Amino acid sequence: MGRRVRYDNTTLHGLLIVDKPLGVTSMDVCRVVRRRAGNCKTGHAGTLDPLATGVLIVCLGNATKAVDQLMGQTKVYETTVDLSAFTNTDDAEGEREPVDIAAPPSEADVRAALDDLTGDIQQAPPLYSAIKVNGQRAYKLARQGSDIELPKRPVRIDRIDLLRYDWPMLDLRITCGKGTYIRSLARQIGEALGTGGYLTALRRTAIGEYTIDMATPLDDIAEPITDNDVVPTPGTKNPSPPSGGEAG
Repeated sequence: MGRRVRYDNTTLHGLLIVDKPLGVTSMDVCRVVRRRAGNCKTGHAGTLDPLATGVLIVCLGNATKAVDQLMGQTKVYETTVDLSAFTNTDDAEGEREPVDIAAPPSEADVRAALDDLTGDIQQAPPLYSAIKVNGQRAYKLARQGSDIELPKRPVRIDRIDLLRYDWPMLDLRITCGKGTYIRSLARQIGEALGTGGYLTALRRTAIGEYTIDMATPLDDIAEPITDNDVVPTPGTKNPSPPSGGEAG
């Protein structure tokens, strides 16, 4: 048996809604929160890639038991898709593979493609993802040049709102269920239009009732974190903004 982790702060319980900045991992955020919470048990309810920003729910103490419940809630994202190319990572971190097209799709074509991708759909995760293939992370195998193919799986897209279309850039607001990869959706949009499709920006604006208006920027999180800085665990009380200052 492994050694049991000892936590110094065992009295702090609740959720910290963080506005994750660009360039850090979700676990980086957890490490910062854990340190500022006096080494309290800490976990997050839904990974954001380093190139994504926005709502990250960090669970403290007994609230870590609610991770699965929180991860199952509906999520809202705002994203920008570049239709002029694909990349091997489906985002701006990868190598661009430009596509040649006779003419850019019309706005009507774009709206039709978005409608076709709304509802219960099948989606293949990105090759550069944390999904395990024969016990190894897919992104590690992809970096090694292994020829892998991830099977499609069902996901739910509740709605896709077209915010702006100015070829080749497409701004969208996406409401979706658990397990949806917005990077994969960008690729699927490109495939449906006969163009490219990769993310240049991604921001999560809500997980269930927990919205970006409730989120505190990482640099503004209090030290030490106290009961006044967290919101109640689901099932104990309706979520409300922290009372220890203005939320970011």
